[in-house]
Amino acid sequence: MMWSTEETVETSASRDAVWEAVRDLHTGDLTYPGADRFELHGPFAVGTELTAVPEGQEPIRSRIIELEAGRTYADVTEFGDVRLTFRYDLGDRAEGTVVRYSLTIDGTGAEAVGPELGPQISADFPASLAALVGEAERRAASLDDDARLDA
Repeated sequence: MMWSTEETVETSASRDAVWEAVRDLHTGDLTYPGADRFELHGPFAVGTELTAVPEGQEPIRSRIIELEAGRTYADVTEFGDVRLTFRYDLGDRAEGTVVRYSLTIDGTGAEAVGPELGPQISADFPASLAALVGEAERRAASLDDDARLDA
């Protein structure tokens, strides 16, 4: 069995700007209020483990399972017979980017724990995604300002 949820937002920021924010968050180079803190244990690549520390909680060990620069990032955390997969998918829109952030809980225990655990974990998805996209937009605006100053 499986449980899943997703949050989708659109932003005027480019896919590259959003990707940089996703990458920097997961490498520990970006933090903002409410964000999990991450520590990467190796290169930013499939197979590398990372430690996530959700605000006010114990550290969680995860592993990067999918990585396509500018498009997709996914990591998995395993607890016994339950697996939590967090995933970002970035797509183009007319002016900017569509960002989809999802959580899938699967494994033999997912049917029992997913309906309770999933909503607890994903309750902050709207705020978290808004903050991440806001960071990408802030960075993009800063680059635009720097380009105007250089012109």
